Amino acid sequence: MDIFGLSNEEIKQILTTALAGGGDFADLYLEYKEVTGVVCEEDRIENITTGVDQGAGIRLIEEDRSLYIQTNDLSLDGLLKAARDIALANGKQKQTEVKEFSPQKLQSTQVKEDPKTVPISEKTAVVMAANNVARSYSEKVVQVTVSYVDTKKDILVANSEGALSKEERISTRFSINVVARDKDVVQTGFESQGGILGFEVARENADKLARTAAKRAVKMLSAKPAPAGKMPVVMSSEAGGTMVHEACGHGLEGDLIYHGMSVYAGKLNQVVASKKVTVIDDATMNGRYGYFAYDDEGTPAEKTVLIENGVLKQYMTDLYYAKKLGLRPTGNGRRESYSYKPIPRMSTTYIAPGEDDPTEIINSTQKGLLVTRMGGGQVNTTNGDFVFDVAEGYLIENGELGSLVRGATLIGNGPQVLNDIEMVGHDLGFSLGTCGKDGQGVPVADAQPTIKIKSLTIGGLIEEEEK
Repeated sequence: MDIFGLSNEEIKQILTTALAGGGDFADLYLEYKEVTGVVCEEDRIENITTGVDQGAGIRLIEEDRSLYIQTNDLSLDGLLKAARDIALANGKQKQTEVKEFSPQKLQSTQVKEDPKTVPISEKTAVVMAANNVARSYSEKVVQVTVSYVDTKKDILVANSEGALSKEERISTRFSINVVARDKDVVQTGFESQGGILGFEVARENADKLARTAAKRAVKMLSAKPAPAGKMPVVMSSEAGGTMVHEACGHGLEGDLIYHGMSVYAGKLNQVVASKKVTVIDDATMNGRYGYFAYDDEGTPAEKTVLIENGVLKQYMTDLYYAKKLGLRPTGNGRRESYSYKPIPRMSTTYIAPGEDDPTEIINSTQKGLLVTRMGGGQVNTTNGDFVFDVAEGYLIENGELGSLVRGATLIGNGPQVLNDIEMVGHDLGFSLGTCGKDGQGVPVADAQPTIKIKSLTIGGLIEEEEK
């Protein structure tokens, strides 16, 4: 990659120097990142951020020991110094040979409108326009926060096994949060859209996202308190894949499996879900927020079937934990930046569409809860227990949509939910976000079709007549 100006021989020299102090494996990660962000709060542009960050990380692995060093000096001398420092830190005499690199072409993101060619004035204008749309929706809208960010990241990864990858990633994300108030009732509406896409994400969708967020916030003001108790739950594809990401996905990451911190450890080729359920992690879905051509260890991205018709088939692994588990690497080694070592992470994770009609799924439910928007939540990966907020939901009564409700939470167990899925729709709805793990945040997408869960505990408010 021209931006780093290093030849293959110089890269090999850096890795050879790192291995001079012993070690079985070494890799080099180079990154150059440009970021622009615009935030509107209190009806005005509150913050504009532009900046460049660059750096490198060198990792050295010997058996169970892993050393990592980072530097902002991307010159050959600076990288060789970092390599010598990590070799000295390991302090052994063994020399592992660096294999010849396989030639790799630069993988570049193709976007409709490169955000780096768009003046900051246009970006702030789109942000302010969305703010105005949301505020003009209703006098009950009392607060609006609009956020825009675009990133261009150049990455080079090489390792002592001969892997060499070069990639340019462009991503854009636009989000809006609206707060509405009616007397003592306060509700929020949030919408976001983005991916490995250009400025067109904001230009084409900002006003629509603003109206949708404002509509949800205002609509939720009139919602009745959600009832508490056990009942069937239908999760619309509109809700996105928060459930599969949190209650299932993290438990299938190789590091948690290896350390015995997942309920799915030791269950390969066992039935862990309803036969209607297939779970996939796919980094090759072009345009999605979890897309990449190579992971942050230089392994080619792939579509990995994790659970197939209810049977656990694979874990998500990076190079290190694939070796520890005796499995193949799945291209899930990811890191927030050059400051961090790679660890197993999700990319775009989803429940595959089934054969059921989404409308029929609702009609088949005599009494239950329809979830059309998920909020935040938490999960214990060691046993799969979770609690999730419902941002928007409706009661289902006699197979028809009933009252809009607020204040609902979903309380359950991930593996149990996967087994209790009775129907799977033929639709598929996506959501996106930044996934946090071990102090690192990486962009991800997740998705699910409309699904029917036999029974879940709903945390809500017990109405007076039920007392």
